[in-house]
Amino acid sequence: MRFLVGCRVVGVCLLMAVVWQVQAWRYGAQLEQQAAAQVQALNQQSASALHQQQVQQEQRLALEQQLSASDQQHAQELNDAQRHQAALRDRLATADVRLSVLLDTADTSRGCAVPAATPTGGVVHAAPRAQLDPAHAQRIIAITDDGDSALIALRACQAYVQAVAH
Repeated sequence: MRFLVGCRVVGVCLLMAVVWQVQAWRYGAQLEQQAAAQVQALNQQSASALHQQQVQQEQRLALEQQLSASDQQHAQELNDAQRHQAALRDRLATADVRLSVLLDTADTSRGCAVPAATPTGGVVHAAPRAQLDPAHAQRIIAITDDGDSALIALRACQAYVQAVAH
């Protein structure tokens, strides 16, 4: 009988060891499945993050190209305006062009009445004008040049802000 009890104890121990081993295999399989699912989820997250990074990089590159083209356009506008102003200054310096202002012939309060009628023998039927001193004309051209440059710079800034905001 002792032998039978001993065999039963050994049998129960073996059965418990087998059950424990089966449960360990199941648990191990579950852990492997969870690990595989986690690896797959991490791979999907990495792929998604990589795709998002590529999209953002493409958008940044497109924006940089757009800003570069806009910058070149505004630089060309500024260069053209400066060339035009320089040509105008040169023409003023050589007396090729003269700046003049319209005179108000009706304003006699300033003490410099100008006859409203054209003298006999004259062919000019336009309003009377006074020629500006060349130095003053150069200063006026310089002021307009600064104003043109400021407007071109303002348009460049506005274009930059619009490009970056979109």
